[in-house]
Amino acid sequence: MVIIVKQTAIPFMQLRGGSSKGVYFLASDLPSTELSRNQVLLDVIGRDTRQIDGLGGGDPLTSKVAIVSQSKLVDADIDFLFVQIVVGENRVDTTPNCGNLLAGVGAFAIEAQLITATHPQTRVAVNMLNTNKRCELILDTPDGEINYEGNQKIDGVSGSSAPIICNYLDVAGSVCGSLFPTGNLKDQVEGITVTCVDNGMPVVVIRAEDLGISGYERPKDLNTNEALKEKLERIRLAISPKMNISNAKNKAVPKMCIISPAKQGGIINTRTFIPHHCHAAIGVLGAVSIATACISKGSVAQTYVTQNVSSNQPISVEHPSGEFAVNLDFNDYGDKLEVKGAGVIRTARLLSKGTLFVPNNSNQ
Repeated sequence: MVIIVKQTAIPFMQLRGGSSKGVYFLASDLPSTELSRNQVLLDVIGRDTRQIDGLGGGDPLTSKVAIVSQSKLVDADIDFLFVQIVVGENRVDTTPNCGNLLAGVGAFAIEAQLITATHPQTRVAVNMLNTNKRCELILDTPDGEINYEGNQKIDGVSGSSAPIICNYLDVAGSVCGSLFPTGNLKDQVEGITVTCVDNGMPVVVIRAEDLGISGYERPKDLNTNEALKEKLERIRLAISPKMNISNAKNKAVPKMCIISPAKQGGIINTRTFIPHHCHAAIGVLGAVSIATACISKGSVAQTYVTQNVSSNQPISVEHPSGEFAVNLDFNDYGDKLEVKGAGVIRTARLLSKGTLFVPNNSNQ
């Protein structure tokens, strides 16, 4: 007798959000328990390094999931949970936000009929469940239809698309509890001076020269520098408890950002490890945190910063694929920096929608 075991079918969409790509789900289409849900998501993206048996691309930037639902909060339209599938480790991490995947949440919500688009733009208030912080998305929706075509270009993505304005509201200390979670603008770790900042994403900022590199190396060359990666991991694990991050070995935060002087007119040049793989560009909220370090008097970034920046003025953060512009709404009181919000421009595009399949034992 031949026994045929059917697979479990799940509705999905895949969108490029910013310079990342992810699988988007309605929360109601996934198991209600966290354990079962995570097992399903591991099968969706892929459990091994190559993710050959899933939809992931074997890279942290393409191993992401967005879970979306209507919000019951009075100040939010949509709830968004970000899930990072940790490549090759058969586990998930829901500690950080993802500003790139967030850029696609508004489009997904319209496509999934969670909200109704309005002419000529649609504003979507998003509650980021990972950190319980808010972001307002402003999308181009002429005649009440989502528009993906436009002239907005973002480095790290070919071509152009319609702009999506992302206004982050009060994201300081989103994971660690405070903007400078160690209580210091500088800390000594493993003989290296660092600045720890959390303005939406916990980041450890390190000068390239202190690590014996230029900071302009290609990501693929940094990814093969095992001595450097081991040094970064020792620093990351040593400083994490002081940032109020426990069990960092099993988390994607804090990120590690190596900085050097800007070469293309920006405020700083960056190479970001997320946390063990060098990013081909830079994450949205990582860029927000780095920009914050650059305007903070006394941080390690001040060694390289030659520009005077005013509130709500574009701050260009250079990265391997180009640059990322961040607008910070802040007050500088001399002995204290207050960051009230951050604005960035992203793009997104719907890539596919339909039904995916996972083994029947995924949710067991």
